[in-house]
Amino acid sequence: MSEPRPDRHDASDPDDTFEEIVDEATQRDPDLAVIEAGSRTLRAHSGQPQGEAVPARPADPETDKALRAVEQELAGRWGETKLEPSVTRIAALMDVLGEPQRAYPSIHITGTNGKTSTARMIEALLNAFELRTGRYTSPHVQSITERISLDGSPIEAERFIETYEDIKPYVEMVDAQQPYRLSFFEVLTGMAYAAFADAPVDVAVVEVGMGGTWDATNVIDSTVAVVTPISLDHTDRLGTTPAEIAGEKAGVIKPGATVILAQQPVDAAQVMLKKAVEVDATVAREGMEFGIVSREVAVGGQLVTLRGLGGEYTDIFLPLYGAHQAHNAAVALSAVEAFFGIGAEQARSLDIDAIRKAFASVLSPGRLEVVRSSPTVVLDAAHNPAGAKAAADGISEAFSFSRLIGVVGTSGDKDVRGLLEAFEPIFAEIVVTQNSTPRAMDADELAAIAVEVFGDERVQVEPRLDDALEAAITLAEEEDEYAGAGVLVTGSVITVGEARLLLGRG
Repeated sequence: MSEPRPDRHDASDPDDTFEEIVDEATQRDPDLAVIEAGSRTLRAHSGQPQGEAVPARPADPETDKALRAVEQELAGRWGETKLEPSVTRIAALMDVLGEPQRAYPSIHITGTNGKTSTARMIEALLNAFELRTGRYTSPHVQSITERISLDGSPIEAERFIETYEDIKPYVEMVDAQQPYRLSFFEVLTGMAYAAFADAPVDVAVVEVGMGGTWDATNVIDSTVAVVTPISLDHTDRLGTTPAEIAGEKAGVIKPGATVILAQQPVDAAQVMLKKAVEVDATVAREGMEFGIVSREVAVGGQLVTLRGLGGEYTDIFLPLYGAHQAHNAAVALSAVEAFFGIGAEQARSLDIDAIRKAFASVLSPGRLEVVRSSPTVVLDAAHNPAGAKAAADGISEAFSFSRLIGVVGTSGDKDVRGLLEAFEPIFAEIVVTQNSTPRAMDADELAAIAVEVFGDERVQVEPRLDDALEAAITLAEEEDEYAGAGVLVTGSVITVGEARLLLGRG
């Protein structure tokens, strides 16, 4: 199985004049001509994005030292799993920063699975129409700078450091005034919103950290709210049913907005629709107003035809594996159409060549990502049963492994049994391990659950991730009859990120 095709995002001609760009854009869409021309002119001066998905550590020792110092200061705050459900602190920070989040329109993404991939697709589509974008996603695979992207590339380490130093005095001011200090995630959110205003961006693509109503990102007033599939996760904080979780996530739906609703459990959909009615928001539902017309497996990904709010978009190559990524693509396309006013205000389609070019450029690290061949090693950040089921279906469809070995390291607060049960039909054997963070489930504890799901003879325990990778690769190479064997590393974004580094992709 080949790896996904390389990024085919073409660079704009830096010699284009403002007048030429206006004329070209006017041919396609008079309403966007001036803003697109301004963005392209700015890009010509600042340089085209490189599309680097996962940056390495800074090469300059002083910059690396400064970045580590920032990371250490951020790590000294409340982590992402310790929450005080309120937007009071982040709102106070926005106030002293001059409300940077109101300097640009935004698309806000919530849901349980698929948020980051969908955000990356939305970003690529907006870039294809020459809009400057800021993207804020979490968690990161390897580098903290991945969380804040400008024009499709992670923010440079130097700029990340400068942004932190710029807002640090204001963060300390808010800390002094509040019962609790700003958390790790709240400070990063403030940094992202400030960096986007400083860039400046034409539109921000923002993924919630957890939930919706009280998530730190929810100080924006987005014209488009995206809800990816909802399933059970973070049940100790969000609720124990899809409906309860949907009630929290519905908080991103703002008055008069357009809601792009992926396929949902019936009770979750009902909650979302009720919220939309309450705030006079317009809803576009997957399977009704938009969706997948057709798709087929292709070398390096899949070929899809999508029905958007403005019409049908044929022969789109998506260099990502799995039906779930095709659904994410349909959601992303409709979100961008809604942002441009298509469907409600205008009856037209977006330029098909731009759409094809954008989707062909999409990268989503750690999502059925091939990082090695002979044997093939695939990484997927699935960390709950729904994500595991999507990954299992995707790898079964796209790869013809004669035997698949799983390397699994999870967090202790997840539905580990449900995740393992989703992978059991496709794993011949499983090597259980743990990542380096305090949240990691102990390998022996994980092994006890794995034995109940897989049986003792199919489970191997290697507490160190490097040993687990070596053991799995050895198992995949063990016998000639298994020449088509592969390895899937999964269970946690952190496990996948650390494996990515160990396998030389950092």
